[in-house]
Amino acid sequence: MLNWRRDPDYERRMNALAIRIQQTRNETEQIKNDTEQLRQETAQLRRQNAKGRQLLASIDALCFPDVSSSTLPPSIANDSASSSV
Repeated sequence: MLNWRRDPDYERRMNALAIRIQQTRNETEQIKNDTEQLRQETAQLRRQNAKGRQLLASIDALCFPDVSSSTLPPSIANDSASSSV
């Protein structure tokens, strides 16, 4: 005959394990949700950065035109001298 005794802490340990498993599943689901949110935010930031780069390029083109392809603006000194006469 086997000398078997029931482990008095078995049910407590199994309940604690079940709770821990559920907590781990919840944490895993939260990490998945957070990861998806970060992916969406990253994509949005990339779009905004691309738009910002386009705007900066437009500003640079307007404020600092390429010297070889632009004509020089008329001299302000000549304009003011001729208008005072």
